[in-house]
Amino acid sequence: MLAALCSCTGGERNKLAALGKSRQSVRPDAPLGGVAMGASQTRSDHKYQNLVEKTGFSLEQIKNLHKRFQQLSGNEETISKENLNSIPALANNPIRKQIVDAFFDKRNQHQNEVGSFHEISFEQFLMVMSHFRPPTLKTTEEEKEALRKEKLRFLFNMHDTDNDGTITLEEYRKVVEELLSKSGAIGQEAAKTIADAAMLEVASTNVPHMAPDDFYEGITFEHFEQILKGLEMESRMHIRFLDVDTTTMRCGKSSS
Repeated sequence: MLAALCSCTGGERNKLAALGKSRQSVRPDAPLGGVAMGASQTRSDHKYQNLVEKTGFSLEQIKNLHKRFQQLSGNEETISKENLNSIPALANNPIRKQIVDAFFDKRNQHQNEVGSFHEISFEQFLMVMSHFRPPTLKTTEEEKEALRKEKLRFLFNMHDTDNDGTITLEEYRKVVEELLSKSGAIGQEAAKTIADAAMLEVASTNVPHMAPDDFYEGITFEHFEQILKGLEMESRMHIRFLDVDTTTMRCGKSSS
């Protein structure tokens, strides 16, 4: 064998040397899995980068939210209302149904669609969460106003359950009754009376020249904006029941 190698031409020796180097570069103990994982991480970051542009969240925030999504879904690709209903922090919330339904409401996907999803993907989950994203120091006044309007629209959709563009007395009364009567502090009939009085006050404010016999159809989004005008939304509209503090957008551990 040694004699044969010595009799090789210069070109052949060069080929043999190159072959030897290539064999040395693929060692049996080489961490091939690390190469694959690195490629997978790159693809994942690229996919998340698209979500950064869509939602305004940072890459780190999206990764943290994805971890929480996996906890809620049991590492599945979608979550259902049952997954959210099982969150302990929501168990005694009087408007749990409205909160959960909001995540599956197509109107909250920043698209011109109506109806509800049976299950939502991580991207759809993230689109809903983006309504709770606080402004940054770089956010312009115009962008702040747009964010505020998105938050108001989200709240309006929670109460406009039949998607007719109006929060009717029945819809408003239902929310007030659930907030007051389920707390145990007040009876259902008393809660109904409070809701009717509140709606009457809203009607007199929004339609000041309404005749006594006129029927107030309900609160439009424009009226809703006027009612909440001047209300500071960033500190009042956030999520904590997902173990996610949207005022800082940091995710915590959860046993749920």
